[in-house]
Amino acid sequence: MGTPNSISSPKDYYQGKPQKYQFPARGNRKKVNIRASCNETDDISADFLEGIKKANNGGTLVLKKGKKYVIGKKLDLTFLNDIQVQLDGQILFTNDIEYWQKNYFAHPFQNSISFWQWGGKDIVIKGEGEINGNGQVWYDGFAGKQILDPNNTYLRPVLFTTVGATGLSIKGIAMRNSPCWTNFLTESTDIYYDDVSIEAVSINQNRPKNTDGWDTYNVDRLTVTNSRANIGDDCFSPKPNTTNVFVQNLWCNGTNGVSMGSIGQYPGVMDIIENIYIQNVTMLNSRNGARLKAWAGSNVGYGRINNVTYEDFYVDNVDYPLILDQCYFNLNETECAKHPSEVDFTSITFINFSGKSSAKRGRVTVEAKCSENAVCEDIFMEEINVHSPSGDPAMAICDGIKGGIGIPCFPANATEAKTALKDKPKPPATTNV
Repeated sequence: MGTPNSISSPKDYYQGKPQKYQFPARGNRKKVNIRASCNETDDISADFLEGIKKANNGGTLVLKKGKKYVIGKKLDLTFLNDIQVQLDGQILFTNDIEYWQKNYFAHPFQNSISFWQWGGKDIVIKGEGEINGNGQVWYDGFAGKQILDPNNTYLRPVLFTTVGATGLSIKGIAMRNSPCWTNFLTESTDIYYDDVSIEAVSINQNRPKNTDGWDTYNVDRLTVTNSRANIGDDCFSPKPNTTNVFVQNLWCNGTNGVSMGSIGQYPGVMDIIENIYIQNVTMLNSRNGARLKAWAGSNVGYGRINNVTYEDFYVDNVDYPLILDQCYFNLNETECAKHPSEVDFTSITFINFSGKSSAKRGRVTVEAKCSENAVCEDIFMEEINVHSPSGDPAMAICDGIKGGIGIPCFPANATEAKTALKDKPKPPATTNV
């Protein structure tokens, strides 16, 4: 028989607020129009670049409703200053894999590449249109491959990338069918997304892979509100050196959850995620709900995830509703024990979780397993009311956490935990007529 850990008292927790940034107020902006594409192979990237240059420094590039603007060449847009893009039409990237795998902007983090990169100051993209990555040909080509395979040479572009942006607002648009991550924000500050819809859907058996909604690297002050993601990987996933994040009213379907990380991947490198507030999330049909993930292994880095709050979280049909994972990526327990993670998890709070799991983990709805080589303390959970189709009581499993976590939690080797993991949903009762 096992004994649950002691139950701690409620503590103060991080309550973030939306960031404030003053974009230039201008009346009577100069409007710039460019020609639309005649078909899906009519590349207007030169016209687009020229239009951006004309609208820079106080103007608006207008992309009209019902029109298609096809981009077939890589574009460096890191020179921007006080520009708006009124996106009511469709920006569509060509599906020329041979060109894009030879012509791109590269970032060293996980061998990321991009169609284009945006940077500068005071950039506003708004409207009712969409940016479309033409992802199906990439989903087909990447079938059977793995992004973190060191031998992988099939690189897929990110749909939208920033490099050195200060003051970026994206509002109202849709982002569809990215070949890989949807948003990769790097070396940037004061970023705002509101009312943005992200979707990646395949028309055959080759599912989208790694089509994260939002990923960050060296980013400070990010706000995401009133947005939706229907994709095949992390809904929202800040990565190394991300600080001061506010997320509110986020709907996710078919994802890998709202994840902190992964971090600690590269040997000798310190990574940080700090001051994160995630509030009012709906998570449907997903592998994970709220997740923290850090690398372990023989040749990895170190760092911390600190001062993170998940509040008001609803799950439905989620395998791991609440999970702390310090044994990432694809390591077995033996290897993880031999080379445990050195990423600390501190001051992490989970408040008001409800809904139900998928029962893939039996009656277990909370799994918080920490490394013996890392600090794992001030972890607190309150009002955790996630149930399992396998029945009640729902079970929490904890290992390696210093102090109580606010709810009863059994070690993984306890009889109660092992039993809860094996429990499967009972078949529905039949009625004889």
